[in-house]
Amino acid sequence: MVSQEQRRRQLAREKFLRQQQRRTSARRKARMRNSVIASVLGVIVIGSVALYTTGVLKNNDDKANASSETTPSASATSKAPDPCEKAAAGSVKKMSWKKEPAMTIDTSAKYTMTLSTTCGDIGVALKTSAAPHTVNSFNFLASKGYFDHSKCHRLTTNGIYVLQCGDPTGTGSGGPGYTIPDENLKDKSLKGGVYPAGTVAMANTGQKHTGGSQFFLVYQGSQLPASYTPFGTVDAAGLKILKKIAAAGESTGQGDGAPNATVVINKATVTKS
Repeated sequence: MVSQEQRRRQLAREKFLRQQQRRTSARRKARMRNSVIASVLGVIVIGSVALYTTGVLKNNDDKANASSETTPSASATSKAPDPCEKAAAGSVKKMSWKKEPAMTIDTSAKYTMTLSTTCGDIGVALKTSAAPHTVNSFNFLASKGYFDHSKCHRLTTNGIYVLQCGDPTGTGSGGPGYTIPDENLKDKSLKGGVYPAGTVAMANTGQKHTGGSQFFLVYQGSQLPASYTPFGTVDAAGLKILKKIAAAGESTGQGDGAPNATVVINKATVTKS
């Protein structure tokens, strides 16, 4: 016969077991809940990292445009009237070369590039002695009509302020088939990690020595790492044109997309002065 003391101990033991079961069950539920939360946060973090590491000023075959180099999110902008005119008759030529062209420019001379666009003529003083490979490549490509009738495919309006051009495909993934080395990355104009307004620099894939034909024109000082070859400076009239293009905004309303303005390079020329 079970004594009163034995019964009391049995009830206490059963109560303890029930408490242990409840605690075990609670821990199991907590682990499941934390696992779900961690999974969700993991997806968010991965997505955020993917967005963060998308290059801004790249040749976008690995898109970055950049770029390097990220563009912060921007508030939507209202679409302004197109400030540019109809493009000249003609079409882009499909051209490609296997290697960088031989050096044909006089590296001690001054050269200028004129981008005759639907929005006006943009003059660029080229930094021949500081970036000879780049200037030589642009002289070669312009002489072949490589840039003619091509669209400037990208405008950034928040964080960095550039118009990107030089891709005949208009997709951000085109190039001449060859690459050129980085140059002039210690240019005195690049102070405090800022590419000043008027700078013309090479886009790349985010890796060293991967410049091709894509380039960007800075219309407002932009904080960027010194990894994009600065090879020219836009004249005052050209800078006004760039600001006019920027004022029209870009297509996504997020600060990085195709320009609302119809920016087409009708013809690009490089001349020795």
